[in-house]
Amino acid sequence: MTIWVNEQIDPSGMIHACIATRNESQANDCHDSFQNNLTERQKAAGWVARLRTVDSWDEVPVNSLKLN
Repeated sequence: MTIWVNEQIDPSGMIHACIATRNESQANDCHDSFQNNLTERQKAAGWVARLRTVDSWDEVPVNSLKLN
């Protein structure tokens, strides 16, 4: 099973937002939103929006919003 994980991460590596879903289209839309919501100042400081896949819900960060 593929699970798409979207994360918005600050320069220290702390995850500030995380949404996980099994729907690739939803995941791509969410990733675009995460990227577009980062300000130029945040980007310059090192904030990133990351989209990755995992194989199990056990690999999804605990603080994430999980969508089916």
